[in-house]
Amino acid sequence: MSTVRHWLWLSTRGKNPERYAARILDYFGTPEGAYHADREAYDRVEGLPEKVKQTLLDKNLAEVDEILQDCQRLGIRILTIQDAEYPERLRQIQDPPCVLYVKGRLPSLDDEAAVAIVGARNASPYGIMAARKLGLDLTRQGALVVSGSARGIDSAALEGALKGGGQVISVLGNGIDVIYPAGNQALYEDVAAQGALISEYPPGTEPKGSHFPVRNRILAGLSLGVVVVEGTETSGSLITARWALEENRDVFAVPGNIDAPLSRGPNGLIRKNEAKLILDAWDILEEYEFLYPAKLHPKGELPQQAQEARLRQPEEPSKPAAKQEPEGEEPKLIVDLRKDPEAFTDDEAALIRALQGGETRTADDLVEGTGIPARRVMSALTMLQVRQLVSQGPGKRFSTPVQLKE
Repeated sequence: MSTVRHWLWLSTRGKNPERYAARILDYFGTPEGAYHADREAYDRVEGLPEKVKQTLLDKNLAEVDEILQDCQRLGIRILTIQDAEYPERLRQIQDPPCVLYVKGRLPSLDDEAAVAIVGARNASPYGIMAARKLGLDLTRQGALVVSGSARGIDSAALEGALKGGGQVISVLGNGIDVIYPAGNQALYEDVAAQGALISEYPPGTEPKGSHFPVRNRILAGLSLGVVVVEGTETSGSLITARWALEENRDVFAVPGNIDAPLSRGPNGLIRKNEAKLILDAWDILEEYEFLYPAKLHPKGELPQQAQEARLRQPEEPSKPAAKQEPEGEEPKLIVDLRKDPEAFTDDEAALIRALQGGETRTADDLVEGTGIPARRVMSALTMLQVRQLVSQGPGKRFSTPVQLKE
């Protein structure tokens, strides 16, 4: 069994360590084996970009020791993928994080009916109400609620779950010691006291936009199903739903007004039969009652006055509306592979090539046209969608704004 230091070393190699960790471990067997390997050995690992090889050649463990000291000082536990406590559900996904940082009491997630709730940051009052009510009722009926910690739907779902007295998990896109958004310190403390904060990023890591779509695979991986409350058709909520579908998790959606932009995401999932329409928490939990008969029990709604008392929140000052992305044709993004040959993995580059010239193709078309196995095609498409380099349109046809130069 490799030491924690070697796992931390592997998990800090490059900007996107989760994309190559499995490939490295498949070849070397352990992170310790990868650590002691040389350049010649790294050259034998198929599909390993030069930039990643350079990070592997850096054997300095000063950063690792600093992380260990920070975790000890902050009361953060380190869980590696080899540990028995590591959730088996998460271990089975594509590109599982090889290290998790945990603060609080992590339940045995494989024994829990864990349900993730996701949605828009700039949520409507309807969305906030729905998320709080679902969080409250899911925990009252025996489920464990998983969410992020962003303002809007994530925070509302956690607040409702905490009011229901149940266990909660918040998966972060930053270090556990970094409060994001800044006003959520009390929520962080409540979650750590009644459940756990989880991150694949070491202490001190600031929130970056690129972290959150990648983080969403953990939200889906920890859960039996994902509930989309609100979100546009290109939102992070829909990315989480795609992760869930790829990993054979259930997807549920809260319907909304047909002319509400934030309802286009969940309504679209329902229309395409990719999500079950739900009206209350038991619409979700009835799917899992046979798996957890001792845990899940339908309960009548609280009396209106009691429910309002639990879910009532202090009024917040009004916030400016979130800036909306303009709709319309996507601008072309030129990527010169002669200057940046490692911009894409081999599979990603093959898919981008197949979508040149404004082509729109289904996943089956791409499997047939590239000769790449279906699972690898779906994995590469997901990562390209996360990076907003591929989009899915009507008829589940994919397109790209990228114009390649080779």
